[in-house]
Amino acid sequence: MFWGVDIGSTYTKIIGIGREREIVHSAVIPTIFNQDKIVGEYLEDKEVKMLVATGYGRYMLEDSHGAPVISEIKAHAKGAYFFEPSVATVIDLGGQDSKVIKMGELGSFTDFRMNDKCAAGTGKFLEIAANRLGLEMEVFSKAGFEHDKELTISSMCAVFAESEVISLIAKKESLANICYGVHESIASRLASMARKFVIKESETIVFTGGGALNPFLHYMLEKKLERTIVIPKHPQLMGAVGAALSGFEVF
Repeated sequence: MFWGVDIGSTYTKIIGIGREREIVHSAVIPTIFNQDKIVGEYLEDKEVKMLVATGYGRYMLEDSHGAPVISEIKAHAKGAYFFEPSVATVIDLGGQDSKVIKMGELGSFTDFRMNDKCAAGTGKFLEIAANRLGLEMEVFSKAGFEHDKELTISSMCAVFAESEVISLIAKKESLANICYGVHESIASRLASMARKFVIKESETIVFTGGGALNPFLHYMLEKKLERTIVIPKHPQLMGAVGAALSGFEVF
């Protein structure tokens, strides 16, 4: 079994791929202290032919398990290509960063843009805003569809952006309208990054990461780019899938 582990800031994704390159195992677990030990315990009763790590915590597995590591960019490119071979551009929104990847041939990449300087452009800000509004993420990710006013959150800093949300709450703006403003802010940042690449009308755009599970964000991103955007079956697992597939090259 070839395993890929993507240790992200919020969740750790684990994928097991068989010799015929079929996914036979998947898991998503919270990222906490000593995550390398937790991953090791998770895999101890399983057949491990090769283990490749990616994500922010990848070097923990390299140090403790001798696992080869690959960058998140390479992992997401390989994963997206596995699910959608026609992909030309990947937009990924994780808990701690967002990135846009320009694809090359056969799952490679030629360029990328990344925002990891502030949480205002990441999934973390969605979580912060949902908590401020007292909403479960499932409700928060759909509430914007009911908006009747297009609010704007303009700050590029997560702290100040959160202050804007607090101010909107104090002004008695509706939950739906505030949710719209938060999602519009994230979608605008992602669309701006994507526009730095020349995206032809015929090219396929794939949305990955935990953020792709948010239906209103998907809708807003399509609206901003005026394009249909494909979401693979398991968008949150793209990095782990790409890492596992890299194991075939290493072995």
